[in-house]
Amino acid sequence: MGSFSIWHWAIVAVIVVVLFGGRGKLSNIMGDAAKGIRAFKDGLKDEEKKDGPHDGVSSLPRTDAEKEELKR
Repeated sequence: MGSFSIWHWAIVAVIVVVLFGGRGKLSNIMGDAAKGIRAFKDGLKDEEKKDGPHDGVSSLPRTDAEKEELKR
């Protein structure tokens, strides 16, 4: 009961390989996660700009009379 079985050592070996094996696999995973978070934040900023205050310009369709007045 006090000793580890082969399955315990196999799990430990897998964790060690994932964390420290290869060329910085963990840092690549974390870098990709950071890029995703940054893209999400940028997307939120873009939505705020689109929904922000308007400068008195209506986004409703214009009537023919308004279109003619704008041409002048």
